[in-house]
Amino acid sequence: MTDLQTRRSATGSGPPRPSQLRPSPRGSQSAHSLARLAVVIAAAVALAVVTHATDVLIVVVALVAMVMLHELGHFATAKWSHMKVTEYFLGFGPKLWSVRKGETEYGIKAIPAGGYVKILGMANTEEVDPADEARTYRQQPFHNRFIVAVAGSAMHAVMAFVLIWVLLVVVGTPTTVGAQVSSFAPLSHGVDPASAAGLRVGDVIIAVNGHKVGSADQMVSEVSPRPGRRLDLEVDRHGRILHVFVTPVAVHPNSASHEGRIGVEITDAAGPASHADPAVAVGRSVIDLGRTVGASVAALGQVFSANGISDYIHDLTSAKAANQAAKSGKRIESIYGAARIATEAARAGAGPLIEVLVAINVFVGMVNLLPMLPLDGGHVAIAVYERIRSRRGHKYHADVMKLMLVAYAFVLFLGFIVLTSLYLDITHPVSNPFG
Repeated sequence: MTDLQTRRSATGSGPPRPSQLRPSPRGSQSAHSLARLAVVIAAAVALAVVTHATDVLIVVVALVAMVMLHELGHFATAKWSHMKVTEYFLGFGPKLWSVRKGETEYGIKAIPAGGYVKILGMANTEEVDPADEARTYRQQPFHNRFIVAVAGSAMHAVMAFVLIWVLLVVVGTPTTVGAQVSSFAPLSHGVDPASAAGLRVGDVIIAVNGHKVGSADQMVSEVSPRPGRRLDLEVDRHGRILHVFVTPVAVHPNSASHEGRIGVEITDAAGPASHADPAVAVGRSVIDLGRTVGASVAALGQVFSANGISDYIHDLTSAKAANQAAKSGKRIESIYGAARIATEAARAGAGPLIEVLVAINVFVGMVNLLPMLPLDGGHVAIAVYERIRSRRGHKYHADVMKLMLVAYAFVLFLGFIVLTSLYLDITHPVSNPFG
């Protein structure tokens, strides 16, 4: 007998009264919250369109997706391991909307500065209902706890791999077809060989003395060793192929090592994007991901080295040092700084944006694996330590309370880095690499 039939039998054979069909207050409240949330999102999208800030919106959505996919890694592996997951939320602070499905509540909170998954018994000191103890994180075998702990960073690796593959196959990578004249740079005493020879800003030099040049670096390598020698430059000027004859001037004529210059600033001339074969791109994506991981490991080693910390303190206390670090781009960036660079990349195109998102994914994934609580790497370290200390028939549980002092110190250090990097990103923003 259905629930509706049960209610009808209790009130006679007639139809149920309207009050019996009224939605529950909880359901109605959830629907209203969802409606308000939809209005807020629609208003944010409309504002971004009206103010021509869709690039900012794209970056925000990408970062939010990154956060929630990180948490999805923990969520999915915890569910697969039969752990009890009670919450899966975007943001922190007051709750804007939520819905409960089974034993898990899903929702959105007011401050979209991250996300979280609540798994019972992540800490050995957490009090849990005895009925749920068997499904806590701490009671699961080592391999399950290890998988759940590394799943977040693994998701960043997967996201980075997919983004690289999309860049290679769908968006394409830029090719260079020569060296483009971006401006004139007269040499000493006002000597300007390039301008005098008839070169113009925008000209693309595609060959020197019959040797093809595919980039600005190749152009320099052809000109630099030939001071005083007349060169035949093959130039593409708006589709017309011309020959311009110019003689490089020795920069240091009294030096034993002569270097020739013609008085121009050049950049790589972009050609059509190159698209990789989907199957070939898989291997290339793995290689590129490995290179990015290696660069991130080196960057983290530098940041947390004695010299790195000393340089960072110097940046905080010296405006000159802060400006130099901002120009070089070699500095810790806050989430605000990363979002600003990503926004500039979005304005430059899909390719630059994907490259920045790959770098962010890899860096965040690596940071999360640092072996300190409350980071994922701290839980990995504890799981490994407990596995080493456990013996057959006796499961060892580490006393996490002994680590609290170190964990609090680490949190304070992270807080210091977050706040000071935000300060530097506001007062001395890193130079836009795409402008």
